[in-house]
Amino acid sequence: MSSVIILGSSRSDGNTAKLVAQFSTQISAEVVDLSSYNILPYDYEFQNQNDDFLPLIDRLLTFDRLILASPVYWYSPSGTMKVFLDRLCDLLDIYKPRGRALKNKTVAVLATGSALSVPDCFEQIFSNTFEYLDMSFQGLFYSPSSEVGNLASQIKYMDEFIQQCFYQTQKTLSVEHRS
Repeated sequence: MSSVIILGSSRSDGNTAKLVAQFSTQISAEVVDLSSYNILPYDYEFQNQNDDFLPLIDRLLTFDRLILASPVYWYSPSGTMKVFLDRLCDLLDIYKPRGRALKNKTVAVLATGSALSVPDCFEQIFSNTFEYLDMSFQGLFYSPSSEVGNLASQIKYMDEFIQQCFYQTQKTLSVEHRS
């Protein structure tokens, strides 16, 4: 199953990017950094159609599994990730065949943050979005930023998450790495 990790962070070399690098090696995933794209905010009049969103979606639709990665900012995804999520509305309003192509795609979330555990509301943003789009949400992997550089401890939790979410079950599982 082909996988892509979509990094939505203000820092392409920050803690979330480090977690993405470790994770992408574990599952042989391609990485797409949203900060490399010009994606404008959602616009009800669709005056934003000359940006990079639609070409990026066309690329992402070639993958079986989409993994979204974001730091936790004020109990929610980064602004970069939020703009990307908001633009999915384009696929419901004017590019419906692409929106329908998301149906049954496998999706998961990676996150880092300063707290020891991820707030429930953070995961709900993603799980509710994926449910609405009929995507198969496989779960959330969260790591406190203080532990991101500790590769030895990360591998154990990553392996558990990968096995439980991608290869054994179809239910949502949150794996939190705690020190």
